[in-house]
Amino acid sequence: MLIFISDLHLSDGTCAQTVSAKTFALFGERLQELAYNASWDNQGVYRPIDSIELVLLGDVLDPLNSTRWLDTPLGAPGAIRPWSDPKLPGFTAKLAEITSAILQGNQAGLETLRQLARAELVKLPPSRHGQPDFGAKERLSPLVHAYYMIGNHDWYYHLPGPAFDAIRRDMIAGLGLSNPAGPFPWKLDESALLGDLFAPYRVYAQHGDMYDHFNFDPARGRDSATLSDVFATEVVNRFPLEVERELGRDLPAVFLESLRKLPNIRPALATPIWISGQINQHAGSRAAQNKLKRIWDDLTNQFLEVDFVRQANKAFQFDLVDALALAIKISQKTSFDAASNAAIWVREKLGTGELSFAGHAMREPSILKNQARFVVYGHTHHPEIISLNRVIQGASLESQMYFNSGTWHSYYDLAVENPKQQKFIPYEAMTYLAFYLERERGQRNFEAWSGAFG
Repeated sequence: MLIFISDLHLSDGTCAQTVSAKTFALFGERLQELAYNASWDNQGVYRPIDSIELVLLGDVLDPLNSTRWLDTPLGAPGAIRPWSDPKLPGFTAKLAEITSAILQGNQAGLETLRQLARAELVKLPPSRHGQPDFGAKERLSPLVHAYYMIGNHDWYYHLPGPAFDAIRRDMIAGLGLSNPAGPFPWKLDESALLGDLFAPYRVYAQHGDMYDHFNFDPARGRDSATLSDVFATEVVNRFPLEVERELGRDLPAVFLESLRKLPNIRPALATPIWISGQINQHAGSRAAQNKLKRIWDDLTNQFLEVDFVRQANKAFQFDLVDALALAIKISQKTSFDAASNAAIWVREKLGTGELSFAGHAMREPSILKNQARFVVYGHTHHPEIISLNRVIQGASLESQMYFNSGTWHSYYDLAVENPKQQKFIPYEAMTYLAFYLERERGQRNFEAWSGAFG
């Protein structure tokens, strides 16, 4: 049995909100049920499975959404940001600090994963004459092997070198992983171990961030930060700090608390839409609104002046930097509502608001060559099951399907219907996917489960 989860975005608690330990406990209960059901073959014979493969498909830890990156002002001696040179000793020290804080702050929930790795959580009755022997005192514990693949919020764990190996060893212990301490894979062809593991299930999987150019730069590759990282650090994570520092005594506590939810907004470019809605709901006076807008304008101006952003601006091309700059200039001349409209325009102009990656799944080489039946991505936070094709394989027809592993996350999602009305839907979500070998689950190929807590 092969399980996928992704996009937990576990943070260090300095900003954003992560899932509770109860969500992990619920997953442990569901895994027990999945393991039991997988132990039945298509003849109605019960044979307890002896192993479970669990894949954490990127953005599980989220070191990006941390105000610890902002401890030292940008440009000051010793300042480290997500786009700093990873070879700097200060970079690995900062990443180690944030990673340790994430592991510590999510200790209770991650204990579920460690219990799975220690074979303490999933317990199956033995088989007697092909049926479960519930009366037996003995219980069988399948071995659970957990493997980490990286995405765009945790790309740092893909970097090579002894200092990063040390950080990964802490993750291996903290999450109960079966990865070696070397760079965690991003694409499937980077890990022969995972390639061999996925092959019997006819599954191809990756995080999916390569299809979002706000979160992945093909020219720089995955061992590099992106414009999204700069925007998250210097605008989204910093804005609540600056507002509280300048206006904390003048604004309602409920408004200040709402700003801590900015990293949970999807998509990230919808951030000004959320702020506009919160201002209209809580901020009160026009004077307060003007002050908030000034802080936002200052931060977005500073964002455009960051060396990394300036270097990303391609000469003689209208690119993402130009679109962001134009949107920021438009928004600075009017209100947050104009910033909202400009953000929507950027999404539509450059395709950064794409909800489904099914078209990309259809073009995966493993699908085109009939090597895989199933493609799994994460990243979008939108769980999906989409039929791609029916192909001839030997003497039979086979279905090819795309799955998105959704998220385990507390977040506020911009409604598709008329986004200018600033409507966000809050909920917590949990999605997991299961794939089975031919002898498992009565020859069922897959299960996809999504839950939402509203």
